[in-house]
Amino acid sequence: MTQRNRSHGVITRSDFRAPWWARNRHVQTIWPRFIQRRLPVSYQMERLTLPDEDFVDVAYGPSPAKPTGIVAMFHGLEGSIRSHYAHDMMAALSKNGWQVVLMHFRSCSGEPNRQPRAYHSGETGDPSYFLNDLEKRFPGLPKVAVGFSLGANMLLKLLGENPAQTWLKAAVAISPPFKLSECAASINQGFSRVYQKYLLKSMKHTLKKKMAAIDYRHHIQLSSDDVDCIKSFREFDEKVTAPLHGFADAQDYYEKCSSFHYLSAIHCPTLVLHSIDDPFMNHLIIPEETDLARPVRVELSERGGHVGFMQGNPFRPRTWLHERVTQFISDFLPMQKHAD
Repeated sequence: MTQRNRSHGVITRSDFRAPWWARNRHVQTIWPRFIQRRLPVSYQMERLTLPDEDFVDVAYGPSPAKPTGIVAMFHGLEGSIRSHYAHDMMAALSKNGWQVVLMHFRSCSGEPNRQPRAYHSGETGDPSYFLNDLEKRFPGLPKVAVGFSLGANMLLKLLGENPAQTWLKAAVAISPPFKLSECAASINQGFSRVYQKYLLKSMKHTLKKKMAAIDYRHHIQLSSDDVDCIKSFREFDEKVTAPLHGFADAQDYYEKCSSFHYLSAIHCPTLVLHSIDDPFMNHLIIPEETDLARPVRVELSERGGHVGFMQGNPFRPRTWLHERVTQFISDFLPMQKHAD
């Protein structure tokens, strides 16, 4: 059956093959973060004021003399333009004549936001406002979005919520946690708890910093010591994310914000890159083809870790993601081979 005749999307085997030295999922996940050298790229920060008088900071990559398209990026949990995957993807994509722009979620650029609310896996209001702003700033230029991890889940949800959207010609979702409840359980097991502990430390630090400046008594019933005692994502979502953002509890948040439930409504050409051995998740989150709208293509690899996909050799490693994402985006945005 051809794609044209299908009533649903496609799940296919990825072209990515892990090299001998990076077949372990934790090596794939950790190497690019702590060992891989960053690609050179410059960026400028701008502040976007939101309708509720809060703000998000936006990182604009190098500005081509004549940009041929816009790539909007959304980082993962507690990420920023300083995150290895975002920084290096901006560097890789900026070479093609595209203006690359990354929106920081609230409090992720280094300065706490002004309102008690924060961001979460399904918060699409700020990204929608950001995309509207990009359309006003760059009218007529085609746009593509790239989301990583939490940002990938958010992006898929946003597209499913807005099937008739005109912001984007296409989208790429990298390592999305399709089913949040399963992911919260998976990352709380074995070595994966190291990742959870690392991310929770950052989340709790930001929350306590905001609690020192904002009265939270009408939002969450926690002291600073209570925050310190939180040991898992599910507990954080139960005690903080859910009450702070209008959900009944953590499970209600997971059900309403898991991108899995929105995959069948996406009308935009969308590429999903996912590794079956992702240590943040498990095999139970992977959708079936019948769960996908026809424009959605999921490429699965046996190995690759979480936003890893390292190839080459240990002395000259390279990130396969850059090649695949560039290839996909070039079908929608004109390229300039020798852009500044």
